[in-house]
This record gives sequence, structure tokens and C-alpha cells, in this order.
Amino acid sequence: MKLQQLRYIVEVANHSLNVSATAESLYTSQPGISKQVRMLEDELGVQIFERSGKHLTQVTPAGRDILKIAQEILAKVESIKSVAGQYTNPDQGNLNIATTHTQARYALPRVIQDFMKRYPKVSLHMHQGSPSQISDAVAKGTSDFAIATEALHLYEDLVMLPCYHWNRCVIVPKGHPLAKVDRLTVAHLARYPLVTYTFGFTGRSELDTAFNREGFEPHIVFTATDADVIKTYVKLGLGVGVIATMAVEPDKDTDLVLLDASHLFAHSTTKICFRRGIFLRSYMYDFMERFAPHLTRDLVDKALAMKSNYEVDQLFENIQLPMR
Repeated sequence: MKLQQLRYIVEVANHSLNVSATAESLYTSQPGISKQVRMLEDELGVQIFERSGKHLTQVTPAGRDILKIAQEILAKVESIKSVAGQYTNPDQGNLNIATTHTQARYALPRVIQDFMKRYPKVSLHMHQGSPSQISDAVAKGTSDFAIATEALHLYEDLVMLPCYHWNRCVIVPKGHPLAKVDRLTVAHLARYPLVTYTFGFTGRSELDTAFNREGFEPHIVFTATDADVIKTYVKLGLGVGVIATMAVEPDKDTDLVLLDASHLFAHSTTKICFRRGIFLRSYMYDFMERFAPHLTRDLVDKALAMKSNYEVDQLFENIQLPMR
């Protein structure tokens, strides 16, 4: 059994069993990968993948268990490299961050700017996607950190650290009837078509919960994953916008009116997460503290020692998170 074989089966699974795409991503040949996978299966005496002709169709039950352990082994190998790098080149390395558009566009720019000034030899890569996609990227080891609000709870193997609370607001064009309302209600919003996030993005579930609680059904006419896109269509008069408050820029969005909606929706919590058991480089600790100042190295290490995210939540129970 070779590490290369383990890497191949993990990458094949990560590429939806497409061996050609896997070979392209690894800069190797498709026959070479297929041969190594077969050799590993022959050595183990079990099939990792089911086949139809030359095509892989699904992962076998045994394959699922093997892949899980293979991912853990490869993660440990990367941790060994990280330990060595910490001693040989403490200010040099890579940092892969998976996050949503809202975090990348509104919460992270200043943090990343300051971080890159401090660590010019660290190569930082940002990957954007849905909350489930970015959590999956960290679980599979293709990203070091995931920063998101939704879907993180689906991955028990991740350590999830709360960073800050945020809420949403309502935006309308100038002259819109809602701009004259003193205190917004769900009943007010129910009268108009809504423009908001795609379900599963940036706290969208809280909007649906608020409407259901008041006995209304939201009339959503347009959804997007990008707050800037939502603002564009609100400006065009397509509907009333419901977005994260942090996504409104008063100096730029001068043709929009912001209405407070914090009393209508429960706040959401953005978290940063990483694989349990990962070796954190010094610059990784520094990045987390820059993003969320309460995440000191000591506190992060205490969270790492916890056996479950329930215990992690208990650790943060008495820490007052900022509201953005």
C-alpha cells in the first residue's frame, strides 16, 4: 500500500468518480490512476469502487470506510509537513480559505490585506461556494479553513469556532412605500415581492422561519448568492431586498434606503472551522485572531482539546461575540 494510491482513491472520490478529471488535476495519466486503484483493491481483497465497463459508478460500503481512513492518513501526512514547515520556515507556507461571497466581499478584505502584509511569503488562496461546498472542502482537506454561517453542523469532524453575530436588513429604492414605515413588520414585507439569497446561503433560513412564525408565506421572486446582484435588482424595482446588514455600503448604495429588520429575524452566527486533528501553523492562529480577536491561541487550543462541538459551544457560552 502506497500513499500515492491512497491519494488517488481520495481524489477520484473528490472528482465524482471521474478518472479523467482526476488525472488532469493530478497532472498524470488516466491509465496510471486506474492501474494503481486496481492494485490497491487487489492488495486489500475488496472493491473500493463499483464499475460498469470501464466507468466507476459508485463507492462500495467497504470503499466508504477505506476512503474515510485514507483521508485521515493524508491529513496526518500534511500535518507532518506542517510541523516541519513550522520549524524550518515559520512565516512561509500556504493557506486555503473556503467561504461564501458575503464573507469574501464584506468581512474578509481588511483582514486578508493586513495578514498578507504581515506574511508576504504565505500564499493565500480563496475558494468561494455554497456553505455545504465549502464545509465539504475542509472536510476533504482541500481547504484549511471554512468561513460560513450555514451547513457547518453537517460535518461533525470539523472544529467550529464562533466569530461574530450578524443580522439582516431590508433595502428598497428611494420613494418606496416601505421607506415611510416607522417599524417594519413581517406583514409589511408579505405585501411585496422579495429579492433575497438562495436557500442555504447567508442565513436565508431565518427569513423563512420569521415568515412561518407569523403565518405568512414569503413571495420570493428572485434569488441569488451574491448580495451585490440582489442590490442591483432591487434598484431595478424587481422587489424588496432582504440581505445581510454588512452588505450595505452607505457611501456606495446612495440610491437605496436601509430599513432595520433586526427585530424581525433571529441573529445568525458566522463560524470558522477546520478539520479536527489538523496541525495549526502559527500564521493560521494569527489569521483566526485577526478575523475574530477573541480567538486567541489559548482559546483555540482549548477548543481543539474538546471532543465534540457541543463542548466547544459550552466553552464559548460566556464569551460575548461582536455584532456586525
